[in-house]
Amino acid sequence: MSIDIIKSQRGERAVTFFMVDDDEVDRETLQRSVEEMGLENPIRMARNGEEALAVLRGEDGHDPIDGPYLILLDLNMPRMNGIEFLQEMRRDAELHRSIVFVLTTSNAEADRLAAYDAHVAGYILKARAGLEFERVIQLARDFNRSVEFPN
Repeated sequence: MSIDIIKSQRGERAVTFFMVDDDEVDRETLQRSVEEMGLENPIRMARNGEEALAVLRGEDGHDPIDGPYLILLDLNMPRMNGIEFLQEMRRDAELHRSIVFVLTTSNAEADRLAAYDAHVAGYILKARAGLEFERVIQLARDFNRSVEFPN
């Protein structure tokens, strides 16, 4: 799948939203929210940590994501969960600076600590975000407008 590079109003490439979540409803809700907000940010999806790493590395037939990108990561996934993904990604010399927001149902203190130990930019409970991801997308859009991404 080819993703066109979209220019923002400042002439920079728009950040790609990369959602790593095994819940199809959540993935569809994110897609719909971005469309309803009229955003032109590219969106990529993966169903678990293994698939996400393959996408980021351009392996197993996946087209790699051109930067900048912002990862929206669920923690509770099959095969490789979010914490395992974060640990593996932070060990990778090419990926360790990736910007990640955890978007999860887990309110466990151990999960929050493990995520922040892996240098996430934020930890958001799906229950607080609600079924509408507009607040999460607004946060990601504002983050993109305010923060300089690593190359």
